[in-house]
Amino acid sequence: MDGSKLSQEELVDKLKQQVAMENIELLLTKMSRLCFNKCVTKPANSLDSSEQKCVTMCMDRYMETVSLVSKSFGERIMSESQNMH
Repeated sequence: MDGSKLSQEELVDKLKQQVAMENIELLLTKMSRLCFNKCVTKPANSLDSSEQKCVTMCMDRYMETVSLVSKSFGERIMSESQNMH
């Protein structure tokens, strides 16, 4: 019985890891598309320096925003769960 419980826990952990990886991939895909569309007006074989700078800054701002929203959301959930007790 213990072996099956451990196996279930391992399965749950693996599923959580898989979901987290899929969320990261989705985030990166969305960020790349958004920043590319914003910064690259005339696609060519390579990015010029202003496009590179724009993409870098866009990705930095996007990640900062995602981090801030995630942190605020986490704090709100914690606050609401404490208020329920």
